[in-house]
Amino acid sequence: MASPAAACPFGDISSLASPRVIREPLPGGGFVLRSADALQPHARCIGDWLEHWAATTPEALFLAERGAGGAWRELSYAQVRADVGRLAQGLLDLDLPAGKPVVVLSDNSVDHALLALATMHIGRAICTVSSAYCRLTQDHTKIHAILDALDPALVYAAEPSVYGPPLASWAARGSRPVVFSKHASEMVGAFDFGTLSVEETSAVAAAFTAIRPDTHAKYLLTSGSTGTPKVVVNTHRMLCANQQMIAQVWPFLNRHPLRLLEWLPWSHTFGANHNFNLVLAHGGSLHVDDGRPMPGLIERTVKNLREVRPNFYFNVPRGFDMLLPYLESDEALARDVMQNLEGVFYAGAALPQSLWERLEGVARRVRERPLWFTSSWGATETSPTITSVHWAIDRAGCIGAPLPGMALKFVPNGGKLEMRVTGPSVFPAYRNAPELSAKAFDEEGYYLIGDAGKLCDATDPSRGVAFDGRVAEDFKLMSGTWVSVGTMRVKAVAALSPLASDVVITGHDREEVGVLVFPSPAANALPADELAEKIRAGLQAMRAEGGGSSQAPSRALLLNEPPSVDAGEITDKGYLNQRAVLTRRAAQVLALYSSVPNPAVIRL
Repeated sequence: MASPAAACPFGDISSLASPRVIREPLPGGGFVLRSADALQPHARCIGDWLEHWAATTPEALFLAERGAGGAWRELSYAQVRADVGRLAQGLLDLDLPAGKPVVVLSDNSVDHALLALATMHIGRAICTVSSAYCRLTQDHTKIHAILDALDPALVYAAEPSVYGPPLASWAARGSRPVVFSKHASEMVGAFDFGTLSVEETSAVAAAFTAIRPDTHAKYLLTSGSTGTPKVVVNTHRMLCANQQMIAQVWPFLNRHPLRLLEWLPWSHTFGANHNFNLVLAHGGSLHVDDGRPMPGLIERTVKNLREVRPNFYFNVPRGFDMLLPYLESDEALARDVMQNLEGVFYAGAALPQSLWERLEGVARRVRERPLWFTSSWGATETSPTITSVHWAIDRAGCIGAPLPGMALKFVPNGGKLEMRVTGPSVFPAYRNAPELSAKAFDEEGYYLIGDAGKLCDATDPSRGVAFDGRVAEDFKLMSGTWVSVGTMRVKAVAALSPLASDVVITGHDREEVGVLVFPSPAANALPADELAEKIRAGLQAMRAEGGGSSQAPSRALLLNEPPSVDAGEITDKGYLNQRAVLTRRAAQVLALYSSVPNPAVIRL
């Protein structure tokens, strides 16, 4: 293990705060964890950060994206503040109805960021909807239901070729202004983004001054795999408090401006509230990545990484999995990408240890100093970070310790410890859903996040917390033994690496655990017989670790269709929804356990 000093970002031991945790026992075997450090004062609203950096570092780069010719379009903090002021005035001039959000349908872009900042600058809420609802499906039913629930004051999208059809067929479209950055004339009644930009007046300052910490800043949608997504209220207090919490455990943020390349969608709390706000709160720069961890798009990310050379890189496990083959096969690329890199941050799903070790292996080949690996845990409802790893760790699994101001309650539930959370960054309610909101909290006001956790070291809470799966995903075998789905999924992906891009655990009310496997490109390149033998070897390796029938799958089935966005099986960030896959692929689950011989089923 690298020394703590060597593993710290920017090579400075004081760049990270030591974990100091208080444990308070509860009746019945539960307990509460909280940071020993109090939360310090934080900004009043998002716009306070923009005003500060526009005044103190006006020429510093803030936002950049690829232009039409391939060159980077770059905006300084002063330029962003000027554009935000003009757009804010344009929104005020439209005299939009109060209480209704501005809704964005398209992917990350500079225009998207400017509109979001302008909207929040005058005390109105912004809501970015996942572009997948328009971009990856021809069925507009779900996006229409979302728009009906949001009841927007104005709708924005990049251009009408993709986003025009779902808007044109939306019944309420005629009464809502629609704005496009390009080709607005192609949709009757829509207007161009540029027309929103007008000379700023004192009305903007008056609206900005009226913002209070509890003013709604954003509405973010939950995944909605089982129906219409819930609308999570994010206040300015939540977002500003959460950034202050992070800054207290990552002091390097106040000394070393971040330089990020960002693809994680702003329709989700990871990309929007964690990463974008992290840059804005600390005067860093953000380059919009037009690539994604998908075939045909990952190459753009590789090109952008080589040019931007970020000093911190945030991604989900699927993103690292798709990036690694490029870094492993091209040493010059790896050297360029890792030249300035101080930290690697993974979240959204557990990182298989095999990916961690591959990343470390690349780093060892092209640089002398080690990478600092870090992670955190949170939710849309917590804006987002609850726990953070702010010390040196040598393997995946730890999700950190509670941040200052947060309290994490552990309650015995079905053989596990269910985690519940309270603090200033926890949401007040779901929008227009009082019954759902009431059910989201326990009798003490703790948010019922639905995850389970355990101490990494039962005798030392300062060593952090380990994620222990979703309480609702775990199930019992016919023997009555509980199966920890989250834990087994991580083990299965590691055992089947690099052949499985992801897996779904099966076995509810059955005698044995099984696994549905989404094959990786490496798996698809192998002959069927060889692939089956390698999968079987992976299952045997899991069985050899011991633990009985509840700890290792006895059978596997390779799926020939990737996870479906339309069916809610996967989000645009690459997160797999276990329940949605099992529901949609019930026939494959039956085949996996059928007594009729099936060559597609791999058994031990």
